[in-house]
Amino acid sequence: MILGTVVLLGGAVVMVLEIAGVRFLQPLFGSAFYVWTSQIGVVMLALAMGYAVGGRLADRWERAWCLGAILAPVGLGILTIPSTRPMLQRIADWHAKPVAIQTHAENKDTPPPALDPELMKQILQEQGETLPETNPTPKAPTGEPETAVPPIWQKINPALGSALVFLLPCMALGMISPYMIRLSARRVAHVGTISGIIYAASTIGSIAGVFVTAYVLIEWLAIPRIFQVAGGLTLALAGLCWSLDRFLATEDDNDNQDPANNSDADGADGGDDRAGGNSV
Repeated sequence: MILGTVVLLGGAVVMVLEIAGVRFLQPLFGSAFYVWTSQIGVVMLALAMGYAVGGRLADRWERAWCLGAILAPVGLGILTIPSTRPMLQRIADWHAKPVAIQTHAENKDTPPPALDPELMKQILQEQGETLPETNPTPKAPTGEPETAVPPIWQKINPALGSALVFLLPCMALGMISPYMIRLSARRVAHVGTISGIIYAASTIGSIAGVFVTAYVLIEWLAIPRIFQVAGGLTLALAGLCWSLDRFLATEDDNDNQDPANNSDADGADGGDDRAGGNSV
């Protein structure tokens, strides 16, 4: 039960970070398409790295407290994600170049850019900010330079910003599933069943995280508060991992005292011995 809870919460936190992260990055990097693409790609890369590294660590250190020691600083780091906004702003402006301002009156062949002030207002409100008041028909000052980011960096910058903030937290959360499989699979005969249950629980947690974030958290909480919730859940996962070793040790003692399990193990050993004798 406790293993399934750890895996389920881990999958949910990953999706909270992914969806809330898009809302966090979009006002800085502009295009929703490139931000979504970058965030999905970075999270998938982080999970792949977490699966690989988590499996190796679980084989080397078969103790859940080791995973908890990784998740604890990650949870603290998630709490500080809103403070990375100035650093991300520098990345967004990194390759900005000055361009000459051309008003719509000077270029009558090109329609004015389509703006969605309501969407921008909603996103800024989620960040705890407000949309500055502007005149209905703003006029750009003549001769004053304006900056624009080249198209190639409009695609690369969101990926850099996403990786800088979300790669390591999602990688650490990706370690949970292989770690739980290693800790719970005491018998080789049960590895397939346990692996299926673990990954099913992780997927269910991810589905819950998607809908809860999109339909509840973003509706009722500001983005910084959502990161506080995700950081708190990650710290709770670290606490659960530290308590897992005692729980698993108790289960091992109960298994050793169960005569049925011992007889099954003896029968398996005897079968192996007979098979070895027949082969000789």
